[in-house]
Amino acid sequence: MSNPSWNQDQLFSSAKEDWGTPQSLFDALDEEFQFTLDAAAKPCNAKCDVYIAPDEDSLGADISWTERSDGGNVWLNPPYSRGMGPWLEKAYRESLNGIAVVVLTFARTDTVWWHQWAMKAAEIRLIPGRVVFQGAKAGAPAPSCVIVFDEARRFPRFVAQTLPRR
Repeated sequence: MSNPSWNQDQLFSSAKEDWGTPQSLFDALDEEFQFTLDAAAKPCNAKCDVYIAPDEDSLGADISWTERSDGGNVWLNPPYSRGMGPWLEKAYRESLNGIAVVVLTFARTDTVWWHQWAMKAAEIRLIPGRVVFQGAKAGAPAPSCVIVFDEARRFPRFVAQTLPRR
């Protein structure tokens, strides 16, 4: 039996943040979106022939996902660290150039980055259960979602409403 704390220790630490996307999950989305670029990958976990490696600084202003994807759609399984906001911001801004950027991340509705950037998505798809990332011994410690930034699909399904919490 696997030790659930192993995954939590790994996924919440900065020791490893390049958790590979399960191939079957990627394949299902690739069938729909036909990705041409993996915007954050290493040779060991790239899902597309064309990818942006960490040494290229995918978040840098001089890296255009739209150009690197040759106008095709972009897959993003960003590093799982506390810096999710810049990744979603870049995904959203690149989508404004007429491409779809599809992001696999945790459904962290209580975070600032979620409300600033995820809520700008055309679609948010919640994944039932826990994703088992490549190299993990058990499911992730938090629920995951797929965030689709694509202006051609824009029909918001979620809205934020400030309500009393007590």
